[in-house]
Amino acid sequence: MKNPQPARPSHRSGSENNQGMFPRPGRRLADRWLRLLAVLLLSGSGSLTAAATFSGSTVTHRSPHNLEEQCIILNRIPGGTYSDADRELEQAFCAIDFYTGDHALCPKVFSTSPGTLVYDLARGQYAGAATAFEAGQCATSSPVKRGAPGEPVSYKMTMNDAHTSATFSTAALLYYHFSRYFNTDVHVPVSVYRSMDRGEHLARVTRRGLELSAQRRGGALNHAGWKVLQEAENNPSSYRATDELFTPDRKQVYGVLLQPHGDRYGPEINGTRKSGWGDGQNGDFQETAAFLALRSTLPLAKAIDAGIHAAAADNTLRQAMRNGVAPEQMVFWMKELTEITLLDYIFSQQDRVGNIDYLTYWYWVDGGTVRHMPASGTHLPDELAGQHAIRIRRTQLNDNDAGGRVPYANYTKKTGMLEKIRHYSADTYRRLQQLAGDFESRGELHDYVRDSFGLSSPQFEQVLNNTRLAASILRDSCRAGNLRFDLDPTAFLLAGNVEGQQLDCDQP
Repeated sequence: MKNPQPARPSHRSGSENNQGMFPRPGRRLADRWLRLLAVLLLSGSGSLTAAATFSGSTVTHRSPHNLEEQCIILNRIPGGTYSDADRELEQAFCAIDFYTGDHALCPKVFSTSPGTLVYDLARGQYAGAATAFEAGQCATSSPVKRGAPGEPVSYKMTMNDAHTSATFSTAALLYYHFSRYFNTDVHVPVSVYRSMDRGEHLARVTRRGLELSAQRRGGALNHAGWKVLQEAENNPSSYRATDELFTPDRKQVYGVLLQPHGDRYGPEINGTRKSGWGDGQNGDFQETAAFLALRSTLPLAKAIDAGIHAAAADNTLRQAMRNGVAPEQMVFWMKELTEITLLDYIFSQQDRVGNIDYLTYWYWVDGGTVRHMPASGTHLPDELAGQHAIRIRRTQLNDNDAGGRVPYANYTKKTGMLEKIRHYSADTYRRLQQLAGDFESRGELHDYVRDSFGLSSPQFEQVLNNTRLAASILRDSCRAGNLRFDLDPTAFLLAGNVEGQQLDCDQP
């Protein structure tokens, strides 16, 4: 189970001063020990029963010890929608060679889990000089490094031990490809599998991470992670869930490469978190304006008003919404929350609340077409003068690494989030029912999930069972007349309201 810092960040690109994704002061000591106790109970189970295998297009690189490292672009999920940008990022990630001098590897010593930040040095003052960069710049704890011309890519590996935070690298792959299957409005970053010579990672990253993390106040969990990782890289058999961290020959570690973007939401989406970790904060999450609107049986426009009004009864939420929340923003949030809760239910995500991010865009209607562009501030750009443009925060689901393992606590399931939802996207509902039907008939999606992600049998069965249960919950709500299929942000922007579709609940 993950251990605590509020809004615990996984690294994503940006700077500490202007991007809002870096560590904040630790939470109450009691909350910290509550979560640590949960880790003690869960960390030892859930290891793979056989060596993990991943299916896709493979790019190889050679380490100085002549080990063949692999970067795997996983096969496309059947029925998924992938963009040209997805393909370009996958290829760019797999083109990274750790040994040419063009990429430096620095330990991530902020937040609670260890990780590696990969800096592209192909240009700038350290061009081709990764060794010099690592000796100097990696000795600082900030992710912002002088002389690095761009933003780093994150290399995340699994870490689950009784004294560490909990992460499962495979979860990033699951979320990426399933989000493309569901064609979500919420954005999940591209990720690829990557292995690395464990001796090289130990020498270049882990030893420095252990040293730096020991010097940071409040970084006990991060330091514990580096300590466990060092012991494991020296002796793989010391790490109990060996196949979740090492390749079958035990000569390499593996994880995922990804580059998240976004700032951290405040209480307006992540909730007040005043009730403590676990059930408490997941209950608080359901009292935000967008979630309350999802729970309303009223038509969409009235549900939006009711959600904002009810949330404002809480002083913290009222302050978070003090500049007002546009109905257009609410519709995006509502749809994105249905996608988050569905993915989290399927993958038994235990650490979502406090870890939801956003990017800001201008949206406007031009000739009957909805258009958008990135917003760098609150001032309307000159090129949009005369347009009725609205600033909208679009949700980024960056931190997905506490899902996929059987021991993780499924708080979406435990706190009954899906059962409470009364507004949904017709397309998301259909795709879910089709997925559940395919799993039941052992179709191509069933075989794809079984063969692509290196899941153990219990992990694979968990995905199947959770998908079946999610489909059943929403189908029952539909049959009871409790679901309005009216979550269509584009239609709302065009018309100002959405009446909703009529669906046959039993026909995918």
